[in-house]
Amino acid sequence: MPLSKIHKDEIQKVIQACLRNKFQDYKPESNYMPFHHALLGKDRVALYSFMHSLMTAFGSSIFEPVAVALAKDNFHAAAAQFKVGNKIGSEAQNEIQTIINDLSIGISSNKIEEVERIRAVCQQGTMRELKAVKVDLFLQKQTGEIFLFDLKTAKPNKGNFKDFKRTLLEWIAIILAADPSATISSYIAIPYNPYHPKPYQRWTMKGMLDLPEELKVAEEFWDFLGGENTYNDLLDCFEKAGMAMRPEIDEHFAKYNC
Repeated sequence: MPLSKIHKDEIQKVIQACLRNKFQDYKPESNYMPFHHALLGKDRVALYSFMHSLMTAFGSSIFEPVAVALAKDNFHAAAAQFKVGNKIGSEAQNEIQTIINDLSIGISSNKIEEVERIRAVCQQGTMRELKAVKVDLFLQKQTGEIFLFDLKTAKPNKGNFKDFKRTLLEWIAIILAADPSATISSYIAIPYNPYHPKPYQRWTMKGMLDLPEELKVAEEFWDFLGGENTYNDLLDCFEKAGMAMRPEIDEHFAKYNC
């Protein structure tokens, strides 16, 4: 179901507010770049520097608040940077390490079975305290079913996939330590497909992740949050927000030529 005009307007306002906040917080790394300024102009150099800063923080600065705004009408609860807890069972940690070891030698990931293996030992052994663990996006249905998302860049480093997997399983263990009966899923979310129009190169994650159960890319992610066709509607919201803010953006960066 397409987003309503009211919801689209709300999303555009969220995007604009996020961008304005970034304007206020952003401080150029260097105010004196004589060769760059002479060649391109101070405003263009400042815009490029701002864009680089924005891209590195796009997830927390824009994607997370937009995701919450999209999900709040379809889920009982939606929150960014949500604290899932700070305790995990020692036997659950051991089971997670066994799972990682199995995957490292070529055993295929089966997330449903992995969750049940963790559930079976989630309150056994010593309960260890951790620094408060946060997830990028927390969702909960009216039924109590929980979904946890780790938002990643469009091209995550292949060398970190083992760490990604451990994080997804540890989140499960932390939730189950508090409530062994919880129904819970955890995912890597990649907001857009950098290989478009070709399919996302999922094979790079195959082996360590159970792709259907642990990865949502582009349309899969956004449509999960807001319903069918949300991804396309969201692109439209970004375009309209950018058009509406263009004079404001031009004015902001023009001051760097002064």
